[in-house]
Amino acid sequence: MSEASRSARFRNLDAETVRRLFESRRGEEPRLPGPAAQMRMAPPHRDAGPGRANFRDAAVLVLFYPRGGSLYFPLTLRSEDTGSHKGQVSLPGGSREEGESLVETALRETREEIGVDPALAKVIGRLSALDIPHSGFHVHPFVALSDAAPSFVLERREVAELIETPVAELLAEDAARFEERSFGGGADLLPYYLLGGHKVWGATAMILAELRELLAGILQ
Repeated sequence: MSEASRSARFRNLDAETVRRLFESRRGEEPRLPGPAAQMRMAPPHRDAGPGRANFRDAAVLVLFYPRGGSLYFPLTLRSEDTGSHKGQVSLPGGSREEGESLVETALRETREEIGVDPALAKVIGRLSALDIPHSGFHVHPFVALSDAAPSFVLERREVAELIETPVAELLAEDAARFEERSFGGGADLLPYYLLGGHKVWGATAMILAELRELLAGILQ
């Protein structure tokens, strides 16, 4: 398949195809690509962090929505005022509060950070959970669909910029890049996705790596 044909198929990926993909896997997380896909975008020398018993549960949301005939999802550039991962690109989400389910956490945080009404986000599935040793979170990613592009309202204390990301951009052959970084007195290559002109690395890139593998698989 030529690159032009491949790109056209990615641009034509629709919400119904994504819905069928995730609903067919509901309750079957072991069938997900899991750590094998996540680790393709893991930073070098990734710290093991605290023991799992000390991790806090958190949840993030991948929210697909249509715009101009293509499928998009939002990323956020975190402000410099946030406690963890300041200045980095993230999926909307955060720490679970007492008494709420993980799905409720993902929807609440998405509403608080970018103003999306939870009633408009239809949760259709999930991706593999992931530890973030740097901040001590055990993150649960959920996937949702919105029938229309939301009217985003940013919480400026947490979100410096909204990055509306075409799914086709994540699926492009050259989406993954590498940058030399210093680690422990030496240099190594840091993998990242270039999305919306921003470098997306760390846990967010690892989550998106699994998503990318799932979506690319249905377009082969």
